Amino acid sequence: MSQARLAPGVAPGRLTPAELAANFVDVAPPLDGHEARVAADRCYFCHDAPCITACPTSIDIPLFIRQIATGTPDAAAMTILHANILGGMCARVCPTENLCEGACVRMDAEGQPVEIGALQRFATDGMLDQPHPFMRAAPTGKRIAVVGAGPAGLSAAHRLAAKGHDVVMFDARPKPGGLNEYGIASYKAVDGFAQAEVDWLLGIGGIDLCMGQALGRDITLTQLQADYDAVFLGMGLAGVNALGAEGEDRHHVTDAISFIRDLRQASDLTALPVGRDVVVIGGGMTAVDAAVQARLLGAENVTIVYRRDQSQMGASRHEQDHATASGVRIICNAAPVTVHGNGAVVEVEFAYTAQGPDGLRLTDDRFRLKADQLFRAIGQRLDGAPDAVALSGGKIAVSGPGRTSVAGVWAGGDCAAGGDDLTVTAVAQGRDAAEDIDAALTGRSIEIPG
Repeated sequence: MSQARLAPGVAPGRLTPAELAANFVDVAPPLDGHEARVAADRCYFCHDAPCITACPTSIDIPLFIRQIATGTPDAAAMTILHANILGGMCARVCPTENLCEGACVRMDAEGQPVEIGALQRFATDGMLDQPHPFMRAAPTGKRIAVVGAGPAGLSAAHRLAAKGHDVVMFDARPKPGGLNEYGIASYKAVDGFAQAEVDWLLGIGGIDLCMGQALGRDITLTQLQADYDAVFLGMGLAGVNALGAEGEDRHHVTDAISFIRDLRQASDLTALPVGRDVVVIGGGMTAVDAAVQARLLGAENVTIVYRRDQSQMGASRHEQDHATASGVRIICNAAPVTVHGNGAVVEVEFAYTAQGPDGLRLTDDRFRLKADQLFRAIGQRLDGAPDAVALSGGKIAVSGPGRTSVAGVWAGGDCAAGGDDLTVTAVAQGRDAAEDIDAALTGRSIEIPG
């Protein structure tokens, strides 16, 4: 074992380049043609398929699987992409075990669903190497501003561009993609897939990018309303919640999203520092992604601590099992009370929690975990929302297909109230808002969902 691997504190180079390359390979390698046909043959092609109902974008799953089974994967891809333009990324990051695959009738009979996510990836991956298949309608002369180049914004922009509108996308970051680019584990989307999918999506034309432009800092809603015929807000959640624990301002206490972002953007993983003893606070997908990647970077001990019961964790059971299989320990029913250290974190003190009539409470039963790096993964918040837009529960209030309290302004994705913070839900909300924007600008009628 190398000395670098045992270095105290937060240090780079705990693993060799070869070890890191092996650790960060595709977590779910793609199906080949034979595997895809075998997997497709397991589908019952249900007429009233519950998998369609369970998909937030309502992809016709039996149809695209039948198209794979009959040797027409390109047709399958078009079936998927008509409903979900980011079908490739969703195939990689969706909690399918809780959505389409969880609803698959094969689960009742065999406990093993059709591999819908893997089949969706098989179909859509081949499309990225081809010219963009969607054509723009005749120009309408209308211009729409989309704030946020994440899944919701990209979905809205593509649908609007397809209808002949001109779209300008604004995003605070240097690259488009949102959480697909900056916020998911790198082993879920290898080889720059997030940017490749964005580049392919932009191939429809009619979409201009203005990167490094933050709402409230570089642009205002009032400006956008004056310059554009409609505005879609899909800027996600930029703020990170605090622990509320004494000493959380110590060095090497940071948010998990920043850690994942830095890892995703790193050109040399050997230069990325990680602790020897890492603690992650939270129970969602972000907590799991941060914890697993800390292990893959060479952290010796990684522990996720969640304040409630394991059954209430936001991360799916599949993600939890992946974490423990990767060597991550999960402790539930505990909350941080004090971050100990002299300048930098050394230990984190926790109190066990108990559910009472007034909600969750801290008990007097305490324990400590050694930690030279502490990640917060306890949720994000909306920062910089325009004053004119009404909020609900700290997010932008919406009705119907993303209509805000301000005429001519729509919203969707994580920044909008009522969602579940999933990529696939954001895609659906962006798509549906785009349909409503088009209807408002052209005078046609649509059926409003919900």
